[in-house]
Amino acid sequence: MKREDKKILRWMGVVFALIVFVGWALFWPLNSYIEAPGSATNLRSFVSIKNYPDKGKGSFMITSVGLQQARPVTYVMAKMIPYLSIEDADDVTGGENGATFDRVQKFYMNSSINEAIAVAFKKAHRDVKENYLGIYVLQVQDSSKFKNALKVGDTITKVNGRHFNTAQGYQKYIGKQKAGSNLTVTYIRNGKTHSTTHKLMQLTKDRAGIGIILTNNMTVNTSPKVKVDPGQLGGPSGGLMFSLQIYEQITGQDLQKGRQIAGTGTIDADGQVGEIGGIDKKVIAAHRAGAKIFFAPYVKPSKLLLKYEEGHQTNYQLAKKTAKKYAPGMKVVPVTSFDDAVKYLKSSK
Repeated sequence: MKREDKKILRWMGVVFALIVFVGWALFWPLNSYIEAPGSATNLRSFVSIKNYPDKGKGSFMITSVGLQQARPVTYVMAKMIPYLSIEDADDVTGGENGATFDRVQKFYMNSSINEAIAVAFKKAHRDVKENYLGIYVLQVQDSSKFKNALKVGDTITKVNGRHFNTAQGYQKYIGKQKAGSNLTVTYIRNGKTHSTTHKLMQLTKDRAGIGIILTNNMTVNTSPKVKVDPGQLGGPSGGLMFSLQIYEQITGQDLQKGRQIAGTGTIDADGQVGEIGGIDKKVIAAHRAGAKIFFAPYVKPSKLLLKYEEGHQTNYQLAKKTAKKYAPGMKVVPVTSFDDAVKYLKSSK
């Protein structure tokens, strides 16, 4: 073989190796996800109530976190950009596959929307009928005795023959039982009712449980009827903002006052606002969309609480810190309830 031919072959090998490396760096999926600022979208496009349009000149925005499976190149980029974070795949998905994870997020969203509708109508002193079906099973712990009996998407309707009208009712009853004692669970799967009996596990020092993550499965009937299409969004964190949007439409009050208002937080049946994940990304997304007000769930910080909080900061602390650095001019408003948010909107300009 001639010298020139060897040189050509060597260069071909180098080029091929570079192509393989670039392909690996750009496309090889890693067992982690990158969380980034997502979107902040006007809820007017999500909520429809016949004869009750949103006449406000401002907007209520629902915020989200962008989630993308990491590749070698994006992993390195995420290490270099402070407001991006890298999360282990199992921490994000709970160890479930992509399809199951998406189903869980939809269950969360549906539950959140129904709670938001109920809260908005109650606060507006309008009739609302809630039909509590039970609790959705979102995840079963590997150590649970029910691991091979219950599946994601099952709806638990009774425990030991008792039906409750809130998830807290189920949790309170089960928590009073002794670890190791038998519990009969009645559940619905694909429209059929089943029951299974297994022993309870020890959740904490003083509390027994099934060993599942759950959310409410309920339907809400109102007049006028509220239609909410969340599109591709999932999770429970839009509860507060959905309730504000629905409340403004059915009451005709101008809470927006021409302002761009974003926020996040779960909502429960009593209108209490709960903490969520990724609030720093949501603040940045809201700022990019032009929001000047951001509602953040508030809890009183304590040493024990901060030990388990994201970044060892409460939602409000992290939101305020992020806004100071990345969202100048945005006011972060702490809220513990739906009433707090409405009170602020009515009293501020």
